[in-house]
Amino acid sequence: MSTIILGIESSCDDTSAAVLIDGRVASNVTASQAVHLRYGGVVPELASRAHQQNIVPVVDKALADAGVTGQDLSAVAFTCGPGLMGSLLVGVSFAKGYALALEKPIIEVNHLQAHVSAHFIEEEGRELPQFPFLCLLVSGGNSQIIFVRDYMDMTIVGQTIDDAAGEAFDKCAKVMGLPYPGGPVIDKLAKEGNADKFVFARPNMQGYDYSFSGLKTSFLYTLRDQLKVNPNFIEENKADLCASLQKTVIDILMKKLIAAAKDMKINTVAVAGGVSANSGLRAAFESLRERRGWNVFIPKFAYTTDNAAMVASAGYRKYQRGIFASQDIAPFSRTTL
Repeated sequence: MSTIILGIESSCDDTSAAVLIDGRVASNVTASQAVHLRYGGVVPELASRAHQQNIVPVVDKALADAGVTGQDLSAVAFTCGPGLMGSLLVGVSFAKGYALALEKPIIEVNHLQAHVSAHFIEEEGRELPQFPFLCLLVSGGNSQIIFVRDYMDMTIVGQTIDDAAGEAFDKCAKVMGLPYPGGPVIDKLAKEGNADKFVFARPNMQGYDYSFSGLKTSFLYTLRDQLKVNPNFIEENKADLCASLQKTVIDILMKKLIAAAKDMKINTVAVAGGVSANSGLRAAFESLRERRGWNVFIPKFAYTTDNAAMVASAGYRKYQRGIFASQDIAPFSRTTL
């Protein structure tokens, strides 16, 4: 008998549901929330209201696309945190109620662990990373180096002490007048610019931790000083600014990851999270494969952002080991692995 897992993701502003059958994606449906674009960032109250509107039709479509019904499910997996509390409450409450009505077990999933678990989705001809390996998790809210010993055994060995890489992109994009989210726009413009034209501050953190606040401040000071001389500075140098900013962020990320891999004598590395869709970062990982001969794992674009397939993947591994949650479980906004 097949193991069929319904995954539900609602940690931020994407409502997503996916069905995995024996570890393979049968459907992966996501409803994004355009309502936040006008505000330049996610508005928590609007996000939770949109989740309430989206979750039933999204789950219905995921089941229909997979050709299964609720009664066919083996379990319901859901993101329990970290994330926006109002958004999480919608997904957790729905998952608990839906599973209770169907008399199915529930599986709580840590959002950070889910991003890593995107690499455990099984597909024809796709190699899965062998343990142990290091995973660079980079998104709007997280920049971490994770030591992965097993499906359920992960440890953060380095992380940002302030802004995440995605936040740095978004905030710098905003002061240039670029739309939200800023990361994809910067990535697009960077392809047209000179990455060596501007030099921004780089942190000198101990160990494997990150910091992006100094880079952000350096970027803002550059704009301030140049705008005093040339009011059209941003418009005339937008592509070069984006290219230089992107190169700096990627260099910061990769320097720590490479150091950790060398120190821990690990030659298998992966990247996950929304920023893993960045073309420059993906190229940097490919370079590790070509120049150092490392085993490199880069997720499909569909599994980089917040999606339910990665949640279902983590849930599938927990189901195999009989790790279930109780109906009294509550969502949490902050946590580590």
